[in-house]
Amino acid sequence: MSRFPLNFRTAIFVAATALGLGAVVVGPVSGASETPSKFPGIGRTATEREVRAWDIDVRPDFKGLPAGSGSVAKGQDIWEAKCASCHGVFGESNETFSPIVGGTTPADIQSGHVAKLTDPAYPQRTTLMKLSSLSTLWDYINRAMPWNQPKSLTTDEVYSVTAFILNLGGIIPDNFVLSDKNIADVQQKIPNRNGATLKHALWPGKSDWVKPVGTGTAIAQLKPDVQGSACRVNCAPDSRIASILPDHARGSHGNLAEQNRLVGAQRGAPSVNQSGNQSVDQSADPSAKPVVAELKVDGPANDSVGTKARGLLAKHACSGCHAVDAKLVGPSFQEVAKRYTGRNDAIDYLSGRIKTGGAGVWGAIPMPAQALPESDAKLISQWLAKGAAK
Repeated sequence: MSRFPLNFRTAIFVAATALGLGAVVVGPVSGASETPSKFPGIGRTATEREVRAWDIDVRPDFKGLPAGSGSVAKGQDIWEAKCASCHGVFGESNETFSPIVGGTTPADIQSGHVAKLTDPAYPQRTTLMKLSSLSTLWDYINRAMPWNQPKSLTTDEVYSVTAFILNLGGIIPDNFVLSDKNIADVQQKIPNRNGATLKHALWPGKSDWVKPVGTGTAIAQLKPDVQGSACRVNCAPDSRIASILPDHARGSHGNLAEQNRLVGAQRGAPSVNQSGNQSVDQSADPSAKPVVAELKVDGPANDSVGTKARGLLAKHACSGCHAVDAKLVGPSFQEVAKRYTGRNDAIDYLSGRIKTGGAGVWGAIPMPAQALPESDAKLISQWLAKGAAK
């Protein structure tokens, strides 16, 4: 969260209370400001304690950084227990997430510029290669890690994990203790600390301002890279572009809609029909409406358990971590089916595991609890108990 002025943060809290919780509190609340509300009858003014609970960001100048410390050695213990399963023992893993460590050299630490960022032959971009402000690393670990239990690390544990990552990158020695007292000094050793630039005209720095001859007023030297030129009259009609999957390629790689995570702009279009081996109809007419990446799981044409189950896998984002017949982040559905097919309680057991999540059965990477209807969990489990056919 950005450091907005107090009155703006208060307005955000009041609006969130009204829209998200539906709460209406009339009259003063203990600890709240006695200032009349700008929105009478809707919520109340946030208390200082409530504002502090949300105001946890750390700025590049380290304002907002809490007092604390952590050693490299303690960070290694925490890393191996809570971080290595996704990021690798040495922060180099590229299996689950992008590598954190690698691509920096002692020369980069001296110069503040990572040379490999400008080397087209170098195949990877790691966190330490791109990081320009140490506060960003500390703040992200504090707010978002571990991914299945965000904000569960104590302040000292965040310092420790940050110290261990810096040690893996050769930035601080093995016996170093990182703290709020010395973190500004460590910032001066970040390999890409001089890699950030203000020369993009979105927020010009002093070096980007000039004073024309004969004037005392500074103006921006750079032109913004985005120019507003929206048409208001005689606008051209919207173009419609549809990508057509050739007949000979339909179904050759399974159902594309089940092979993309349901986040971001990318969506996979359904590419098999109800029999499972041909694409859904796609018109060869370029002006036809594009196929929408959505699997329908209701209706008489989709009454088989397998079709409905595969549709639910896409609907609830299960396919982001599991494939039908290949290991991704987690085991394949057919691996799961092979283990539990034949158990009398397979459907009840699997639906319970889907709902509650867990770790340890298929490795160290945990599966979070899934918020889906009981009927959906049962149908997916029924499909798994029958062998998870494609």
